[in-house]
Amino acid sequence: MSYSTKYIYATLPRTQRGQPIVLGGDPKGKNFLYTNGNSVIIRNIENPAISDIYTEHSCAVNVAKYSPSGFYIASGDISGKVRIWDTVNKEHLLKNEFQPIGGIVKDISWSPDNQRMVIVGEGRERFGHVFMAETGTSVGEISGQSKPINSVDFRPARPFRIITGSEDNTIAVFEGPPFKFKMTKQEHTKFVQAVRYSPSGSHFASGGFDGKVFLYDGATADLVGEIGSPAHKGGVYAVGWKPDGTQLLTASGDKTCKLWDVETRSVVTEFVMGTQVEDQQVSCLWQGEYLLSVSLSGFITYLDVNNPGQPIRVVKGHNKPITVLTLNPERNTIFTGSHDGYITTWDVNTGDTERIQGIGHGNQINGMKAEGDWLYTCGIDDSVKQVNVTTRSYTGVDTKLGSQPRGMDLKGDVIVVASVNEITVLKNNHKVSSLPVTFEPSSVSINNGDESYAAIGGSADNKVHIYKLTDVILDPYKECDHLGPITDVAFSPNGQYLVACDANRKVILYKVPEFQLAHDKEWGFHNARVNCVAWSPNSEQVASGSLDTTIIIWSVAKPAKHTIIKNAHPQSQITRLAWVDDETLISVGQDCNTKIWNITPI
Repeated sequence: MSYSTKYIYATLPRTQRGQPIVLGGDPKGKNFLYTNGNSVIIRNIENPAISDIYTEHSCAVNVAKYSPSGFYIASGDISGKVRIWDTVNKEHLLKNEFQPIGGIVKDISWSPDNQRMVIVGEGRERFGHVFMAETGTSVGEISGQSKPINSVDFRPARPFRIITGSEDNTIAVFEGPPFKFKMTKQEHTKFVQAVRYSPSGSHFASGGFDGKVFLYDGATADLVGEIGSPAHKGGVYAVGWKPDGTQLLTASGDKTCKLWDVETRSVVTEFVMGTQVEDQQVSCLWQGEYLLSVSLSGFITYLDVNNPGQPIRVVKGHNKPITVLTLNPERNTIFTGSHDGYITTWDVNTGDTERIQGIGHGNQINGMKAEGDWLYTCGIDDSVKQVNVTTRSYTGVDTKLGSQPRGMDLKGDVIVVASVNEITVLKNNHKVSSLPVTFEPSSVSINNGDESYAAIGGSADNKVHIYKLTDVILDPYKECDHLGPITDVAFSPNGQYLVACDANRKVILYKVPEFQLAHDKEWGFHNARVNCVAWSPNSEQVASGSLDTTIIIWSVAKPAKHTIIKNAHPQSQITRLAWVDDETLISVGQDCNTKIWNITPI
């Protein structure tokens, strides 16, 4: 059996209230990049469904920027490490790694000749550093500001200058090389969040939490004037220049982006991005003909200058770990739910995304299943909710449970929910029976077949509990012992097998209805807890995903054969799996990414 990655539906940028994020642009105009967790995400700007992920940092990455040549990317993390890696090879070979500061790196800028680099942030002994990209040798010092530095830019023309924007409300100007502090500019009254030179270097602009944007002369740093008065009602998080330097894009916490004419310093267009807190705009990028803005929700909006009210496209998805995954019965729509309670739908063929609207769980979703026109979810707000798949919105059906649900399954109009201390049966969205239990259920599966069984994994007693399901009544039928807490159970689509996985690294196959071992081969090639199992539609293959970042494909007919997908989600555990068809597998993980794999059967 062989495998290959078909698509990666990448995570959105990780955002935090009150914190700007930095988008990087490829000088050739093809890609843009941002960070989430340990990952640097590179996306094609024309078709953002095409993406690549770099995951070599050992802690959270905060910023990444292309070199002016486009051949390298520099990424800085929260420990102060900067990695410089190539963009040409698929493996992204590491060129250099430096530790210029001992703390979070907030922004990076390259000199126009690709030779020098300046990084700024929140170091313990200094807030920034200028060094040679080849050797790491110091070429000046960033001093003169008393608080962490949020933003930095290298003048793209000679004579070289560096500007920095700090939380002490000042902009510092440095001349060099070697770079020395020249002066501070004190026009802003609150944190300076963004400083950027125009593409020719003739001017630079600054944006601050005071809602103001100022324009300065690029060579002398003299103030040219204020843009707008003030530019925004809320803090300005980012500024982006048009490639010809005639216009400026600003993004603000007042939930708008604005386009400014640089010469007249007056507003050309205003983009109103919404009314909710998550519509605050925390970053922007002007890349060729594309104007991008990122909201607090992580959504990436492509702005349309000719039609400010209607964006060209909005890239949606998740930016928190994905906890649940399911498909509609036709298997052409993927549903993913995340740690923060949001559900996203994905078109299997195009990767187009939509977010489910309405009042959801508001917190982690632990179970999700689709049937006909409905999607049912259970979350740690102790309820089961219903979504109308056609309108992509919650219906308002909200069934309260006695304790926190850990998993659910459904058959027709009957739903079985396993909660911490009871198993509840719902019919037509109403509780019809419940059974108190002490084994702390972790997962549920109901089989297809004349005889209905419900298998429930126990995390407190290391047993799979089998119940006969007669109409809405659960009768204990059998127990299967494991050596570790059961993490997931799944009946095969043809109803002939049950597979269970556990925290003792094992995947065990049972024959239905005897619930005896189906073969004498032990499926135990994971190195850590197995989190989830999923059946191919033809009931011939089982996929298992683990805390060890790997996925293993097992063959029912040839139990001695298996295929290991190592580092399926690098540095991230696999949280859920599902098959689109017998040769296509979906995986989701703690890294917030959704991956689709081509699997060639054994």
